[in-house]
Amino acid sequence: MTRRRPWARRTAVIAVSASALVALAAPANAATSTTQVDYATWQKDCQTVMDQALPYIQQRVAAASGEKQAIVFDVDNTTLETDFGFSYPQPANKPVLNVAKYAQEHGVSLFFVTARPGIIAAPTEYNLEYDGYQVSGLYVRGFLDLFKDVAAYKTAQRVDIENKGYDIIANIGNSATDLSGGHADKTFKLPDYDGQLS
Repeated sequence: MTRRRPWARRTAVIAVSASALVALAAPANAATSTTQVDYATWQKDCQTVMDQALPYIQQRVAAASGEKQAIVFDVDNTTLETDFGFSYPQPANKPVLNVAKYAQEHGVSLFFVTARPGIIAAPTEYNLEYDGYQVSGLYVRGFLDLFKDVAAYKTAQRVDIENKGYDIIANIGNSATDLSGGHADKTFKLPDYDGQLS
């Protein structure tokens, strides 16, 4: 007769209890939050949006008549693979980089408006340039900006870019806070999968 070890039974009970705790802690919309998007799907979905952005930007560049044109980009999960790039420098989001390269090669200035804090401005700018973006300006949040609404903060930065004489022909980001508030001729929203990608 095989005797059961007492610790084996306790381990099973602990495992069940841990599973129960995870289930209790799961949000009400657990179906969407537990379905994680994979890299290939994200890249395909980003490419779909950039396939719409590129012809528009080509058209705007061709029709330019001396005005200073600019594109405003978000950083995290827009220009950089923040949730998928597990190293530093983080890799560029290739569909976005390809559009950015076309724009910068045709005289369009690239500005980056991010909710990242100012303390990481230098590493962020280095990362963007390392990946091939020509940074005409990087806007990060100062200490007081951390207490402001993100959408209002980002809108104010676009106003500042316009005040420098630029026509913002496109604003590209993956969150509603990146794109709301106007001050861009057209917006292109990349997927965030209901907030899964910050």
